[in-house]
Amino acid sequence: MRNSGQRPAATKKVKGGVFDTVKTIVYAVLIAVVVRTVAYEPFNIPSGSMIPTLLVGDYLFVSKFSYGYSRYSLPFGLPLFPGRIFFHPPQRGDVVVFKLPTDNSTDYIKRVIGLPGDRIQVREGQLYINGNLVPRKRIPDYMYKEDGSIIPLHEYIETLPNGVQHRIIKITDNGPMNNTQIYTVPPHEYFMMGDNRDNSEDSRVLSAVGYVPEVNLVGKAEFLFFSTNGSARLWQFWKWPFAIRYKRLFEGIR
Repeated sequence: MRNSGQRPAATKKVKGGVFDTVKTIVYAVLIAVVVRTVAYEPFNIPSGSMIPTLLVGDYLFVSKFSYGYSRYSLPFGLPLFPGRIFFHPPQRGDVVVFKLPTDNSTDYIKRVIGLPGDRIQVREGQLYINGNLVPRKRIPDYMYKEDGSIIPLHEYIETLPNGVQHRIIKITDNGPMNNTQIYTVPPHEYFMMGDNRDNSEDSRVLSAVGYVPEVNLVGKAEFLFFSTNGSARLWQFWKWPFAIRYKRLFEGIR
């Protein structure tokens, strides 16, 4: 009788342990979803369109609360409410993650150059906002590394009308991307450009990106939490220490 009385207690204890483990996992997932939805979400950089500010292999956190929330703040873009709530407009010069307007599913990251109502144009490689030349200052060449080669590119510090300064790189001041039409930014939309001016598919290409509606804004890029130069594959753990760009860890984005 004593032994038979102990078996259900042991079974109950095992069941309780499994339930507690599952409950902990569910709570952890829910907390992670909430944090990604309302606070910070991680992203990685797969292309060079934002060089020199962001490099391929950078991992960064985007603040979801900077511009309020839209359906694209939610997992899977669930349309639980229209437009944006708690909206704070982005500032010129912010580095922003947004949903590509032409498909509303692909994440892009660019810099806000034009605000609603602005007139944007590039002439002979130089940026004009509302008819005024945006000043740029030449600094030493940016040494771009590709397939073992080092390619020097022209690098500038560009100063936007609100005083925000950021670096850009250029190959040439000629070509279609360097001589554009005048773009008039519609209400509630934004004009985005990459800092790698000659190698960026951005709002200058209306058929591919175009103007970005405020509802498509995901968040503001805040800081890097990891960066790798890609020289070590996931399984090559012995190369990991040499692939990390230590100087970029926890660097702010501006």
